[in-house]
Amino acid sequence: MNADPPIPPIPLPAALTGRSALLDGLRPVLGRRPSVVVITGEAGVGKSRLVRELLTRTRSSGTLTLAARCQEPDAPFPYAQLPYAPLPYAPPPYAPLIEALSRCRPRPEDLPPVTGALRGLLPELADLLPPAPPPADDPRAGQHRVLRALCALTASLGKAVLAVEDLQWADESTVAFLRAVVSDPPPGLGLVLTARSHTLQGGDGLPFPLRPPAHVVVAERHLAPLSVTETGAMAAGLLGARAVPEEFAERLHRWTGGLPYVIEEVLREWSDTTACPAGTAGQLEPPLPASVRRVAVQRLRHLPSDARRVVAAAAVLSAPAPVHLLGAVAGLAEQETRRALAAALKEGVVRAGDGAYAFPYELARRAAYEAVAEPERPVLHLRAARALTRCTGPLPLVRVAEHYRCAGLRTQAVRCLEAAADRAARGGDAGTATDRYLDALRGGPSAVVRDRVALKLARVALNARTGPQVPAALREVLGQCSLGPGPSGEIRLLLGLLLRNQSGSGLEALEEIARAVPDLLAVSTGQAARALAIIAIPSLKGWPVGEHRRLLAEAERLLPQVDEEDLRSAVLANRATALALMGDPSAWDAVADLPEAITVEAAARVHANLAGAATALGHPERARAFQDRAWQAVRTNQAPYLEAFVETTDMLAAFTSGRWAGLLERAERAEEQYQDVPDFHAEALLVCGLLRLHTKGQTDVARRLLDRAVGTTALDTGIVLTSAAAAVVRVHLAADRPAQAVQAAEGVLHHVRRTGAWVWATALAPPAVQALIRDGRDGEAHRLVAELADGIARRDAPAARAALLTCRALLTATTGPQAGAGGSDALHAAAADAWAALERPYEAAYVREAWGLRLLAAGAAGGRTVLHEAIAAYQDIDAVWDVLRCQRGLREHGQVTVRRPGALGYGDHLSPRERAVARLASLGLSNREIARELVLSHRTVEHHVARALRKLGVSSRTEIGSQLGP
Repeated sequence: MNADPPIPPIPLPAALTGRSALLDGLRPVLGRRPSVVVITGEAGVGKSRLVRELLTRTRSSGTLTLAARCQEPDAPFPYAQLPYAPLPYAPPPYAPLIEALSRCRPRPEDLPPVTGALRGLLPELADLLPPAPPPADDPRAGQHRVLRALCALTASLGKAVLAVEDLQWADESTVAFLRAVVSDPPPGLGLVLTARSHTLQGGDGLPFPLRPPAHVVVAERHLAPLSVTETGAMAAGLLGARAVPEEFAERLHRWTGGLPYVIEEVLREWSDTTACPAGTAGQLEPPLPASVRRVAVQRLRHLPSDARRVVAAAAVLSAPAPVHLLGAVAGLAEQETRRALAAALKEGVVRAGDGAYAFPYELARRAAYEAVAEPERPVLHLRAARALTRCTGPLPLVRVAEHYRCAGLRTQAVRCLEAAADRAARGGDAGTATDRYLDALRGGPSAVVRDRVALKLARVALNARTGPQVPAALREVLGQCSLGPGPSGEIRLLLGLLLRNQSGSGLEALEEIARAVPDLLAVSTGQAARALAIIAIPSLKGWPVGEHRRLLAEAERLLPQVDEEDLRSAVLANRATALALMGDPSAWDAVADLPEAITVEAAARVHANLAGAATALGHPERARAFQDRAWQAVRTNQAPYLEAFVETTDMLAAFTSGRWAGLLERAERAEEQYQDVPDFHAEALLVCGLLRLHTKGQTDVARRLLDRAVGTTALDTGIVLTSAAAAVVRVHLAADRPAQAVQAAEGVLHHVRRTGAWVWATALAPPAVQALIRDGRDGEAHRLVAELADGIARRDAPAARAALLTCRALLTATTGPQAGAGGSDALHAAAADAWAALERPYEAAYVREAWGLRLLAAGAAGGRTVLHEAIAAYQDIDAVWDVLRCQRGLREHGQVTVRRPGALGYGDHLSPRERAVARLASLGLSNREIARELVLSHRTVEHHVARALRKLGVSSRTEIGSQLGP
């Protein structure tokens, strides 16, 4: 068997990954002959491939290249003492050298007489070699004559490079030849030697001292495994991809140790590319290639019995282990274990580091584990579990549980997993605790243990960012009907909260919590009051606000009977949140009633809720104060779910107040991180979509993001649905599609009317009124404004009142010029001032834009000035799309705008605006449709299309798509 298995026929990268600099450095060494290059490294690291590439590059310069490989002698047969057992194979003397030299064609005149001694060894050269000398009387003299003949034949080749690989298996005659050549090399010879690093003795990396004359150029290089980055680059090259995900590159490196041969074999076995790195399934474990298994098993065959026992123990333990732990699992004394480890280290089966021993890579461990007989594995796992419990320091409960499971002791495994989860929960690590409780439930516990673990899981999962596994597990336990009313009610309550907060199941969550109330009332008034207060919190996809008010009244009725402080605090916190979201004036008194001694988790939740409500209602100072307290609580607790909660609330506040600098990048990070919590993910998508629209003018991208936000949100406390619909309405209005704008608003307005939550119509009402007016539906516009006014009466909602002022200002467009400009101007000015007082610069600019356009349409003085004020306000917050819309309005009313100088040149490449126009043109839109979509003039679109055609080298719009690229 060869040290480095043959290079497989899968496509290889054009350049050796991570080896280019090494190749560039070695080639000049071989050009300055006589020279010796020594390359060491472990099996599979790519020594053979490197030598092959080096010889290829040397051969191109006209130099003869010869390659020899030492073969591994067969291991002794296990039953060699039997008379019929085959004997170990021993290669003949000089076998690799004879094989290499048989392919050369020396000139006969260059061969000295001594080379005739090679006639018997090299029949391929019999017609070139001198006559054979008479046999030597002394066998040693004959051996020496053959050695001299080989050296002479090598010298006769002139400019040549001889590569001899795998010197760890070299026989004595081959070593003698190399020692002789190195001590006195022919002037035209370059020598390349390779060997496994873990079997070599001495510091020079060869099985003999490397002592060439001073004039010989020597280069010794150790070939290390690839780094994580290089592993990813090699995988990308093998898969024909531009790159692989960083996470996959890290896992591939852990699986393969960065050994190129193992990487190639793994990717070759991974025939299903959808489960491969470039796809999305990166969590799958790779197959164990048969070739890698054979190499590992072959190494094990060379080990003595005790060493194989220690290797089996290391495979079972999986993680790096010290001597005493390996000995305990293997059943060996300390000295026996150390001797066994020395043998395993010599063969490269394990590695040492920081006082522990482990496999060089995960697939090597898997191969060793599979080599352990099935009946032996439970025994070793049980030893491992017991040995780990005797270790000093924190008990590795999860590892112990896994060993108990593999030993078939499920009860002990579940007990350890529950203890591990309890420890994580006490330390505030809700995510880890959730995972461990789930593992315990999957372990098949008894009914008593199952019910106990399920209740713990439900309690801790609220502060973790969980997937669908937790609700499914809790439902399965509830379906067993083994729980009493108390645990059943609490689990249903917590399940409802999980569904509401994390799983995107809005109404289902409310109904689950409502089903919990009767069970809770039977055992705990406080828990029942808490459940009622939770479902009293209103939502746009939930029940009518009146129903939520009734539930809140029920919770308040029970509150005097609640003695537990934590439950009273929870009820009071949810009461304050519900009242604030409804815009109830008593909400701030309810906030004042909150107890000081509130838990950190509860403080983060209630203050984040109150911050969001205050932002939506139009209380910026209150919002900042609540947000500061929420951040303070999160920094103390560090629960992932709560951190995501506070972060998305903060992003929404930043957008509302016009603090847009750097917000898009922040929102995109959140969108990627919070995909497992629907409402947080929806809010991040919303901010991304709004900023893509207003700061980039990317209407198509923005609409896709906004559609995803609407489809993702679970219950929505008045933010996502209304804001997304308002943005889509504005897009349609800018493109002169008022009927479609009205249609975009109707669905969300239905939710507002159904629930009666008019305080949440702040963002949507003004553009909806504008759409109705432009679509000629003035009567509906007036009715909508009347509904808004009635819906926010007696509500503490300054933002909704500013929206009402804006709507009334917009309605002046339907009253005709007889009403006079003064009334319209006063309403517009009052609305703009109201928004400015609420620290909402976008809405203030939007009112001024509508005001300026109204004045320009009426031919009244001041329209240009007001519209320029809107443009300046939009520019302050980088609302590029809105600036372009205002400038188009000026042009349409005969007002000339001056373009700022210094525009960026793109040469033969498409500018971002040209690319946007070209993409829409490739979809079949006309120039006028593109102009409406991107808020550009018809003439500007014509210029962009013409430039795009020229730069792409096409003659028609139908050819654009194929040239545009992604």
